[in-house]
Amino acid sequence: MDDVDDLDHRIVTALRARAADPRIAGAARALSWAGEHGALWLAAGLAGAAADAPRRRAWLRGTALTAGAHLASMGVKRVVRRPRPAHVDPLVRTAGRHSFPSSHATSAVAAAVAFGALGARAAWPLAAAVCVSRLVAGVHYPSDVAAGAALGALTARLGARWMRGATDG
Repeated sequence: MDDVDDLDHRIVTALRARAADPRIAGAARALSWAGEHGALWLAAGLAGAAADAPRRRAWLRGTALTAGAHLASMGVKRVVRRPRPAHVDPLVRTAGRHSFPSSHATSAVAAAVAFGALGARAAWPLAAAVCVSRLVAGVHYPSDVAAGAALGALTARLGARWMRGATDG
């Protein structure tokens, strides 16, 4: 085991132990459930589009970028095939057995970048909470979450001009 793997294991072990507190466990479960397949972010984007008619297309394009980032993470998972942490008991069930990158982190950060550009101030703190929840739940290593966050940010930044160019009128 190299130093990065050792650090990954130690951080997951420490954060998973925090779930002994039922409030922390409940929050981690709720965030993991809400973030499944990017559902929280897709719903937020559609709500933004419904509530902000002048920027509806930008919200919809931000939502599409978020969905695209999520799909990209699923493709990377199929190539990398890193197993989930086996040294801790997971707090939640997962849709798949592969860990790298975290699709929850990918869609969360893509949404935070895209929706944050539209003024959704709660997107970043909520995205951070979703990312941490995956570690507390014991279903990802920190490097999985970091890679997912980077992929989400990259995807949203690459589509930023397309998203900004969306105007109704």
